[in-house]
Amino acid sequence: MSLSVGIVGLPNVGKSTLFNALSSKQAEAANYPFCTIDPNVGVVPVPDPRFDALVKYAKPKNTVPATVDFVDIAGLVKGASKGEGRGNAFLSNIRDCDAIAHVVRCFEDPNVVHVDGRVDPASDIETINTELILRDLDTVEKRLEKARKGVRGGDKEAATMVAVCERLAAAFDKGRRAILVKPEDEREAAVLAELGLLTAKPMFYVANVKEDQLATRDTDPLVQKVRDVAEREGAGVAVICAAIEAEIMQLPAEERPDFLASVGLSEPSLNDVIRKGYAALNMITYFTVGEVEVRAWTIQKGDKAPRAAGKIHTDFERGFIKAEVIWWEDLIKYGSEAACRAAGKLGTEGKEYVVRDGDVVHFRFNV
Repeated sequence: MSLSVGIVGLPNVGKSTLFNALSSKQAEAANYPFCTIDPNVGVVPVPDPRFDALVKYAKPKNTVPATVDFVDIAGLVKGASKGEGRGNAFLSNIRDCDAIAHVVRCFEDPNVVHVDGRVDPASDIETINTELILRDLDTVEKRLEKARKGVRGGDKEAATMVAVCERLAAAFDKGRRAILVKPEDEREAAVLAELGLLTAKPMFYVANVKEDQLATRDTDPLVQKVRDVAEREGAGVAVICAAIEAEIMQLPAEERPDFLASVGLSEPSLNDVIRKGYAALNMITYFTVGEVEVRAWTIQKGDKAPRAAGKIHTDFERGFIKAEVIWWEDLIKYGSEAACRAAGKLGTEGKEYVVRDGDVVHFRFNV
């Protein structure tokens, strides 16, 4: 399963610069709106010290980290929900993504044009969210009209659709995204999923600053405006200097630590962006470890052992017998599966076992 995060924002906020840093694929980054017309996709490995430690331990012939697809989507503008600035195409690209990374400009620069002529992170966020909400409102109103006709005809499922759509419309009227409207039961959850709303997708914010703001990123007033919005929504925030991140990625690996230290960073801020994207998708990682391969497997948080096994092969899920589980730190500490078994650190789990983020698992199956 390919997991995708769409990078959105107003024109000239640093989306394509961020994408260039995230991916070896170079999207055009120019100082004018709509320079990126078709979405660019980059497959980005998820930084994970646990995976690195397991690779060092096992010294396998092959390694496969967890990955996330980042999609560079051209800048949205006010009126996009009505088709302004190629809005229809851009909003369609967002619909195909699993989560949204909303890049917000938090820096002043007279040489970089702001589409609205001023830097105001809260207003920029409102502009994008409003366009997404307006598009969803259009979808909800059309479904509501159809569902009300169904209710008059005695359709019980239509009654659920009416109830959900009316709550959504009320939330949209207050500027609240669909993800903040919680279903009351499984039927409502199914209706929400069926609607496929843009604002039902998980979102996190990327506050793009200049280099001289990195040292004060925890107290910067423009960044704080982004944090205030994110806190109200329960969303994550990553603070980066996209220009610096792109520069770091151009350096040889051995030169990066010194450069990072010179700008006050312990690791590239991109790592935080990638982790925030992974977390927004509500995903966790388990590992399979051997001499041939160390691999990170991406599953939904809360998945039980048979479903996790199915990520490897459908036969593993269909013929699931048991899962032999070791905590990743224990495997490294004790040095082998046999030593973990002797120390009581290897557990045998059945179909109801909920796989943890960081488990090393060996599945037993029979078909």
